[in-house]
Amino acid sequence: MGDARDRGSCRRQGRALHEDPSRPGRRRLGDAAPGQRADHRPRPHRHAGTVRRGRRAAPAQHPCRDPGPATAAVARTLADLPGDAWRTALGISAEAAGMPLALARTLNKGLRNETSAVSLAAPRTILNQRITGARRFAAQDWPVERLRAIGSATGTTINDVVLAMCSGAMRTYLGELDALPDTSMVAMVPVGLKAKQAGHASAEGGNALGSVMVRLATDRADPADRLTTISRSMRDGKEALSSMTPTQILAMSAIGMAPSIVVPMLQLEGIVRPPFNLVISNVPGPSTTHYWNRAKLVGNYPLSIPIHGMALNITCTSYDGKMGFGLTGCRRTVPSLQRLLTFLDEEVTALEVAAGID
Repeated sequence: MGDARDRGSCRRQGRALHEDPSRPGRRRLGDAAPGQRADHRPRPHRHAGTVRRGRRAAPAQHPCRDPGPATAAVARTLADLPGDAWRTALGISAEAAGMPLALARTLNKGLRNETSAVSLAAPRTILNQRITGARRFAAQDWPVERLRAIGSATGTTINDVVLAMCSGAMRTYLGELDALPDTSMVAMVPVGLKAKQAGHASAEGGNALGSVMVRLATDRADPADRLTTISRSMRDGKEALSSMTPTQILAMSAIGMAPSIVVPMLQLEGIVRPPFNLVISNVPGPSTTHYWNRAKLVGNYPLSIPIHGMALNITCTSYDGKMGFGLTGCRRTVPSLQRLLTFLDEEVTALEVAAGID
């Protein structure tokens, strides 16, 4: 320690230390050696930081020292997170882990031609081709009580009856055009997640939280047989969705819908099978009469959007005790669209006869 202080003092005084020959390893104090200049400039004290223009930068942080207030604040924030946040994070992880299994089950049902969010068995029809910009719209309504009576008599839902009406109307319409496929047509149906209520008659439609590819049984001539098949297909589809989380349902529904976007982009309509043949949606509406500036609203008919590969869209909505049907189609691809309204009315009557309703 003393020797180090002596060397520092000598440097500050401009003198040099020379080796003492009488004492090896020791140095003695003396003047600068010949040819050497004593440095009279003060030397800055060396620190761990960098010296620039007389200012010393902050010393480098030692890895074993205190991590600092910022890191400590982050640690306290993580510790103070509420339990809901941790549960949400764990739930997302669990859903992600279960996604491959949900996909495998969905694709397996699609390969076996069972109802799920993905269909691989929809036939090619005149509806599944490129469309033009011209549209045709047709609308009509029927009393909800007629549909409810059919559902109550057959143990099906109002939504099942609506699908059976569309199935019978499409069968007759395509039969007149000599374009009815040999296998059942498939409809994409938006549904809610209350799968446990699938077996009860209800005027409530789907809320578009998921989708089911429903077999319409257009290959069967008997109206009662079509209704039974449609009801079973809807029930199977909802049961398949009920085993998934909401996030998984959205993901599987997106996979089922993806071909309807990709196929038209690649202009493969008519070359590959369509993911489904048409869209049939049932949207719940107001059950009471509405007015606008004392004018009574007598009807409510939804207008939807056909797309390439899906030339027809059927959307239904309930209003003031009536179920309104809105049919939107491509003028060229779906000729004489208004005739479907006649076929829908005939199908209601045929279902009432099949259910034994006078």
